[in-house]
Amino acid sequence: MHKLLDILFPKFCLGCKKESTYLCDDCRSLLDINEFDHSNCGKNLSGLYFALSYKESALTKKLIQQFKYKPYLKDLAETLASILIEHFVLAHINTDNIWENSVLIPVPIHIKKFRERGYNQSEELAKELSKTLKIPVISNVLLKIKETPPQMKLSKADREKNLLGAFSICHSGESQNPDLVRSDFTKFSKIFLVDDVYTTGSTMNECARVLLDAGAKSVWGIAITREG
Repeated sequence: MHKLLDILFPKFCLGCKKESTYLCDDCRSLLDINEFDHSNCGKNLSGLYFALSYKESALTKKLIQQFKYKPYLKDLAETLASILIEHFVLAHINTDNIWENSVLIPVPIHIKKFRERGYNQSEELAKELSKTLKIPVISNVLLKIKETPPQMKLSKADREKNLLGAFSICHSGESQNPDLVRSDFTKFSKIFLVDDVYTTGSTMNECARVLLDAGAKSVWGIAITREG
């Protein structure tokens, strides 16, 4: 099936246009993958893991843009997840004790954006990470309940105001994961929030606040890139 799809819809490297993959080995080698473990990132997150600096590479920007904007390349998630895994290895954090008793939760998008794009890019990334890290993904428990203007157009202070009340924990009766209710957050030693880009941290920190209020013990961030 995959071979047929590759014939009908061939992939081309987003760097050099070479056929067969979205990111060929030569172009991948040009990416400066972060070798450090984690950084400070606000009052609600315990730390942040990120693989690439957004501003330093036109190729990095192109990978992110094609993942989020038209023409949508949903299956870029596999390539981007592999870059994150390489970061984990380089930073010596791809060990069992880091991921033990943890869960991946994608940063949610509003239902209107989901219908427009057809997928949540953070959820697709989390699913790919889960295959390698062997930890579960829990979606549709953390929800974005308020449609907000794009964060990139706002100042840091306005970004924080923009997101107040934007996220909520789904009640057990409404959730597609009925076994996960508020008290169940206490059973995980770590929750890893997954997103594509970390800019000022307003989105992740607000999501983390909601999760901590719901009983989470520790919330960490995972992003493909960090801007700034």
